[in-house]
Amino acid sequence: MNKPVRILLKSPDIAASVCGINSENLTMIEKAFDVLIDAPGDGFIVRGSTAGQSQARAVLKTLIKAAENGQSPDAPSVRAAIAFAKNGDALSAEDGFEVPRAKRLISPRNPAQKIYLDLLRGAGADLVFGVGPAGTGKTFLAVCYGASLLAARKIDKLIVARPALEAGERLGFLPGALEEKVDPYMLPVWDALNEALGQETVLKRRAEGRIEIAPLAFMRGRTLSHAFVIVDEAQNATIAQMRMVLTRLGEGSRMVVTGDPSQSDLPRDQPSGLAHALAVLGSVKGCAIAHFTGKDVVRHPLVARIVAAYESEARCKNERR
Repeated sequence: MNKPVRILLKSPDIAASVCGINSENLTMIEKAFDVLIDAPGDGFIVRGSTAGQSQARAVLKTLIKAAENGQSPDAPSVRAAIAFAKNGDALSAEDGFEVPRAKRLISPRNPAQKIYLDLLRGAGADLVFGVGPAGTGKTFLAVCYGASLLAARKIDKLIVARPALEAGERLGFLPGALEEKVDPYMLPVWDALNEALGQETVLKRRAEGRIEIAPLAFMRGRTLSHAFVIVDEAQNATIAQMRMVLTRLGEGSRMVVTGDPSQSDLPRDQPSGLAHALAVLGSVKGCAIAHFTGKDVVRHPLVARIVAAYESEARCKNERR
């Protein structure tokens, strides 16, 4: 058996935070790497294979650093540290970004999210595609990053456009003004904004016209300057709609397009504008694509297994054709 790996703590006070309630954090690490972890109080002792010990040690180091900074590692943050360790990587504070006025740090939960955030923050692409299944954080991270730019006054406006396919882009039959008609389709966006900025700030910025959310069709004829533009659920945009919104980009603006090409709700004989844009623009300078898979789902662990089951079923169907 390998010699146990011992990790000492600067202060025994943080041991409980790292362990979690009923040592649930340690249990997650043990299951992930097939190791045993003891917590004698002044640190941790890891027993297992060489690889398992090394990866478990990396996760514990990440959690210890977070606890030393006053954070209490929860299940999602433990899963994130595990995902990075399995990839031979480690999560650091520099990988995230802060929403200044909310004093909230948004960090990637897996290597795919890290790549995505690097593209969002980089100067190499003014058009970034985030494509993959639901639950991978594509929309949440884009909205939160846009909110951080807005809070830091690096942009004049945050704009989110989304096809209202369920209403056929015709929202007139719904009661209320335009904002009230659109809101039911934009709940994920509002949830992300409220988490990043707080509801009071979101309402204020919306009243000022600095946060704007509208159906994709309402982007026609506009030039979107000095803005961070997010096109969400883009798999439900037609080719004409996608071309229209992509050419709205004005001076000082950047755009993020998110969606899952495999989940288009368009009529069967109508191709998705997202899939078409990925094929046409993949090699165009200034455009970048971040790909997510079912392994990158960051919602409830069951969601990842559900996505994997559907992906497997789709592959079987394609193989039988």
